[in-house]
Amino acid sequence: MNLISLDIRMLRSLLTVVETGSITEAARRLGRTQPAITLQVQRLEELTGRTLLSHDNRRIKPTEHGLVVLSYAQSILRLHDELLSRMSSQGIEGNVILGTPDLYAAYMLPPILSIFRKAFPRIQVELRCVLSTPLVSLVKRGEVDIALVTRMNDFTGGLVVHQEPLVWLTAIDSDVHHETPVPLALLPDGNLYRDHAIASLETAGRRWRLACTSESISGLQAAVLAGMAVTVLGRSTLIPGLRELPPSPEFPTLPSVDLLLYKASGAVKPAARALHDYLQHYLGLRGDAAGAALRPALHLAAESAEAG
Repeated sequence: MNLISLDIRMLRSLLTVVETGSITEAARRLGRTQPAITLQVQRLEELTGRTLLSHDNRRIKPTEHGLVVLSYAQSILRLHDELLSRMSSQGIEGNVILGTPDLYAAYMLPPILSIFRKAFPRIQVELRCVLSTPLVSLVKRGEVDIALVTRMNDFTGGLVVHQEPLVWLTAIDSDVHHETPVPLALLPDGNLYRDHAIASLETAGRRWRLACTSESISGLQAAVLAGMAVTVLGRSTLIPGLRELPPSPEFPTLPSVDLLLYKASGAVKPAARALHDYLQHYLGLRGDAAGAALRPALHLAAESAEAG
């Protein structure tokens, strides 16, 4: 067995697949694609020379050999994440106001903020959930220290720290996407998610109508779960009860959107710099290899932070 090629991503993928019982859910939690998770598990099986996972009633479970590897993986990952936390400074303190739309607050930031809280226990983070356009104004006026937003066409400045794929979502047992005109649940006018959804349908010649407008992602999800509508959201919001519609002539492939990280010009205090650096690092600034490699570390590190 060639242990030289063994890396943290393989162990992280295996652990999360076993925890969730699903490649799809593991990919959502780790912020990666399903093929990437499958490949990591396959590489680990090749290195160990053993089958590590089996399918039982549509749920993935570890084999006998998988349980052995899993026990070691849990120990290795716990020590790995503890080391990353211990390397951070414990002496910085202060208050930081972080603004972001509720989509990112609910589906991207919790694991990062959990790690940050353990690494910097004396920093108080105030989270404000606001739509992207007003947030950019708030951070430029210094009313918010840091903002993570969706890049709109007229935005200037900010750092691109992540690209979020947009997808068509409907309820698992719903056929509402076959209706004409197709009912949509969308964010308010002026939002890029909404613009891409409408532009895509009109380019495809598909008639549509508004069934729900909500500033809250949970409002859109509720409408879709009720079988009232189809929506367009980031793939990270795919929760149980929803399914992603495959690309088709009626529902064409949607683009990815850029996530921008802003810091107020007056946010020079160490606490603000520390949070900004954490977000930049873990969301993968400029898509660099280091950021991509560290993103899978978030899930277990968040559990470790909560336990601590």
